[in-house]
Amino acid sequence: MPRGAEAEARGTPARWCGRILISECKHDRAGCDGRRRRGGGRAAQVLGWSGVAHGMLSLPAEPEPAGWQGAHGGQKGRAETMYQTLQGKARGLEADLIRFAQEFVRTPSRTHAEQQAADLMAAAMQELGYDRVVRDDAGNVLGILFGRRPERTLLLAGHLDTAETALGSAWAHEPWSGAIEGGRLHGVGASDCKGGLAAQIFAGAILRRSLLPLDGTLVVAGTVAEECRGSAGVRHLVEHTLPALGLRPTAAVLGEPTGLGLYYGHDGWAELEVRVEGWDPFQVGDAARSIRAQFDEGPGTAALAGGAGESLSVSEWEVDDEAETGLRRALIRVDHRFRDGVPALMSRLQRQVGLATQATGDVRVDVRVRQEVQSFYTGQLVQVDRVIDAWAIDPFHPLMERSRQALTAAGCAFRAGTWQLGRRGMGTAGGVLVQQFAIPTIGYGPGEEAQAHAPNEHVALAAMTEAAYGTAAIAHGLIGVPVFGWTADEI
Repeated sequence: MPRGAEAEARGTPARWCGRILISECKHDRAGCDGRRRRGGGRAAQVLGWSGVAHGMLSLPAEPEPAGWQGAHGGQKGRAETMYQTLQGKARGLEADLIRFAQEFVRTPSRTHAEQQAADLMAAAMQELGYDRVVRDDAGNVLGILFGRRPERTLLLAGHLDTAETALGSAWAHEPWSGAIEGGRLHGVGASDCKGGLAAQIFAGAILRRSLLPLDGTLVVAGTVAEECRGSAGVRHLVEHTLPALGLRPTAAVLGEPTGLGLYYGHDGWAELEVRVEGWDPFQVGDAARSIRAQFDEGPGTAALAGGAGESLSVSEWEVDDEAETGLRRALIRVDHRFRDGVPALMSRLQRQVGLATQATGDVRVDVRVRQEVQSFYTGQLVQVDRVIDAWAIDPFHPLMERSRQALTAAGCAFRAGTWQLGRRGMGTAGGVLVQQFAIPTIGYGPGEEAQAHAPNEHVALAAMTEAAYGTAAIAHGLIGVPVFGWTADEI
């Protein structure tokens, strides 16, 4: 049969572009929206190719479940969409994904003690066939699938460490049991975010096994020291590790819990220190109490917090006795949830506490971000600010739009939104990536935000396998070569 004749025989116009068969779906001219039902229906929308909205991949057929039909309800083995290829590979890896995620959850990995989980992740990526697996000085683990152009790099990132969670009788299962019950994987970190990171690891494997070419490079990273504010592991990865490999992410997808939604930002959290100093102990004490009253219940609380949606609370305060210098000091530690940047927050608070203490005499008041020295599990020390930056990208940013299109074409249900950060200290590495390194970032993961940092944490197995498939679709939509049809002898 001549080239293109098979497609013409189906009543679908076809043309050849180089060695790629372009099969134009009849729905193109009818304004097809690219949505399809899994296992049949319309051909999936293929992104990133001008003038052609749909495509078919002539690939050797995967073993398929009984009763499965290809695109347009055609016979098995004749042709399949790119997304059916990804879906078939995802099905083939589903059992391995669940086994790995279960072992992942069974492996304790508190912040600064992530080595065993890092070992497990590195071994899994080696076995799954990543082109290169690297562990950096901070202890981050990354697997790389090289594409044609390293200057286009997509980062899939999830953290290895888990939050400190209240243990004991509140848990129906042992916290690190990795129990599977009712279609859910239970244990510390299952939702936040070992389930999401496992899905990202296997998304790379799905792409690898699908034989779909990559124009850009894919990096899947398990990062350390995320749950202690400051995202020191991600910062080290982007600032040192990736540049040493000749890579710089042009976009990032976080595997944090989004309930399979596409999230594009959240508020920030900061731990601040208000320091009051003066020679007169009575004036220093009066100033500290005035600030504390302002924070707790005074009429200036709304102004201090920045308005609706922000919050402020005192976590600790103390007044020192006479220091060696003879100065009297008071220290007030504050947790602050905020929506604007840290500089604006600092400026606003400095102005407000100054007004609160202007009648208390000759004292100096200074507001600063709390800092601490942390130690990675590798032994390397790093100084971090106790801040989770507020961040957001435009909900119509090209990264969001392309990801929406990819998930729609793949038949994955989703919703757009932002994290609500319902518990103290919650956040993501998006602030570091967006605010400090100008890397457009979104979140897409199987966990539910309400499960994060909570007893009886769990993740749905179906959501985790869906996330692996959906992440592979997003990744190919962002850095893949638009593919419409290959013949078997061209693979």
